[in-house]
Amino acid sequence: MRKLLLAIIISLFLCCFLTASASAHCEIPCGIYDDEMRIQMIGEHITTIEKSMNEIVKLEKGKGHHSNQLVRWIMNKEHHADEIQEVVTQYFMTQRIKLDTKNYEKKLGLLHQMLLYSMKCKQTTNLDNPGKLRLLIKEFHDLYFK
Repeated sequence: MRKLLLAIIISLFLCCFLTASASAHCEIPCGIYDDEMRIQMIGEHITTIEKSMNEIVKLEKGKGHHSNQLVRWIMNKEHHADEIQEVVTQYFMTQRIKLDTKNYEKKLGLLHQMLLYSMKCKQTTNLDNPGKLRLLIKEFHDLYFK
């Protein structure tokens, strides 16, 4: 019984230790991530934000009480804006854009603007904001892959 208990404790310790060591995977230079895919993901998030904004406006103008659905669309918009901010900061700014990168300041400026317009997408249903995000991601894409 004592050996079984010791084996269980060791197994649990190893599981916890191995799980903790895997959590840092994305911030080591493993080279398995696809920059182009990340930019496409941002584009999908922008499309979802636009869809959410349109649905919010439609529900606000409609007759009847649609609070639950309205809250769901707002949360969806917020979530996808957060996802853009996550990719911009944790992927591009933290891992991909190095100090000695060509056009460092311009790339950093574009990424910062993307963060600001993502924030503005959370604050309003103004479709100019996701539109500006689309222009910024295209400009960043062209500069990044140049």
